[in-house]
Amino acid sequence: MLYSIMKKTVLALLLIVLMLTGGCVPQRHTVYMQDQASDSDYEERYGKPETVTNRYRLQPNDALFIRIRTANPQLGEYFNPGTGTSSQASTSPLFTYPIDDDYNIDFPFVGKINLKGCTRRDAKDRVKEALEPYARDAQVTLRLSNPTFTAIGETGSRGKIDMGKEQVTIYEAVAMAGDVRTFGVRREVKIVRPTPEGSYSYYVDLTDDQIIDSDHYWIYPNDLIYVRPMRAKQWGIGESFSFGILTSAIAVYLTIKSLF
Repeated sequence: MLYSIMKKTVLALLLIVLMLTGGCVPQRHTVYMQDQASDSDYEERYGKPETVTNRYRLQPNDALFIRIRTANPQLGEYFNPGTGTSSQASTSPLFTYPIDDDYNIDFPFVGKINLKGCTRRDAKDRVKEALEPYARDAQVTLRLSNPTFTAIGETGSRGKIDMGKEQVTIYEAVAMAGDVRTFGVRREVKIVRPTPEGSYSYYVDLTDDQIIDSDHYWIYPNDLIYVRPMRAKQWGIGESFSFGILTSAIAVYLTIKSLF
């Protein structure tokens, strides 16, 4: 009799532990920027950092904000169509130039300017060079008017997301996308990056703090971030139904069965 009671008690305790732990995602899979370099089996997965700024190469369908300033007001009107004075709003859509499939922009009074393979700084130099026959003192302001990246998979927000600048850190991008959801795999986030030579992809581990000092720390316009779901999500277990619910139901059933 005593043995039977003890057996039932141990079983009940084990089931309670199962209830408490069954619905948990291990902390090492969810905590960002962990120090993993001290682990004996750690492998360096990231390249050394290069110059961060001015690395993005312009792509077709990018749009450039370009404004020209010159000492000659009449030339300024040619190059900045629709304005009579330089004091008018600099964000007017008339100053936005889309890049076509051949990497050209169609610039007023100058014609097509090819920007293939150009960074923003290179593009600024090419525009200034194209203007030299008309205005040697031209001052060029050039920036991307629509920098965005795309987030899909297990993120809070999905789709195209405004960056506000030409590069953001991977953690800034994740925050802009509403963070990784509960069942998103933070240790294997896929980044797809288009380039003039074709797209390439790589993976980053958001839980590894070594990424901060690497070349993969930065997200650029037109990048795609994909966070795949854990297997638990693939089995149909989402945030509204965790392992805890399933194990709790099993625990209650087994407890009742063992007692009666």
